[in-house]
Amino acid sequence: MTGPALIALDWGTTSLRAYLLADDGRILDRRQAKAGILQIEGGRFHATLETLIAAWQTAHGRLPLITSGMIGSRQGWVEAPYLACPASLDGLAARLVVVPLGDGGRLHVVPGLAVEGDLPDVMRGEETELVGLGAMQDGGLYVLPGTHSKWVLAQGGRIEGFKTYMTGEIFAVLKDHSILGRLMSEGPADEAAFLKGVDVGLEADDRLGGLLHAVFSARTLPLMDRLPATSVAPYLSGILIGAEIQAGRSAHGDRTATLVGGGPLVDLYALAMQRAGLAFTSTPADAAARGLFIIAGAAGLMGR
Repeated sequence: MTGPALIALDWGTTSLRAYLLADDGRILDRRQAKAGILQIEGGRFHATLETLIAAWQTAHGRLPLITSGMIGSRQGWVEAPYLACPASLDGLAARLVVVPLGDGGRLHVVPGLAVEGDLPDVMRGEETELVGLGAMQDGGLYVLPGTHSKWVLAQGGRIEGFKTYMTGEIFAVLKDHSILGRLMSEGPADEAAFLKGVDVGLEADDRLGGLLHAVFSARTLPLMDRLPATSVAPYLSGILIGAEIQAGRSAHGDRTATLVGGGPLVDLYALAMQRAGLAFTSTPADAAARGLFIIAGAAGLMGR
């Protein structure tokens, strides 16, 4: 039976997930706390970490520590500079940033990735999920829904590039801080309204006067009693997700994508991709934990 070999931390903006991993990568135990970088005051990152993993350290001694996510951003514990694409597993492992801990231990922070050019792009945390999903080995197109969705192309053992779409954040801004939100009412899930919006989003640039014009229909349709107030939010969500999928299809064609993650948002993307006629596969859970294990192995952290 294999024993504990690594503590892996998926440390984001709003949450901290910790995994105790065996030397074959299996998850032996896990902890979670609402201790993302936005919740931690006064730079108490070390104290937060120690509180979460104290029982593991007591039982197993000091184990190698590795983390990824917004903890490595400018607003986090320490900034781990972005690694430019195309990026490989070895490149990520070689660019770990080390944070010395007061007890003699060290925390290793995975860098994010960047695409340079006229319109630069960045990711932080998703690169670790992609490693865990085998993107470096298998290649392919990966879609990661979220507040800032990512469409990532991997091939030849590297992440070649990616594009970020602010779909989730734009929806939240329009819903909470624009005239569109005044006509919205809470209601049950409305798949028909969502798919109607997806159809509009898919065709917005080609036939319907562009995305900005299409979005305004989330006001005019209810004004003209052609869309119930409870259907406005799913309709608007459909427009934005549909437009994102159309942009992804324009960039990558109709190639099969891997849809990353789970939960209601990913379910909506699955509906929208089916509506668009795009083939996709789903992914297993705990990709970040697996990715952290692989990166730690490539960096030689276990066994030190």
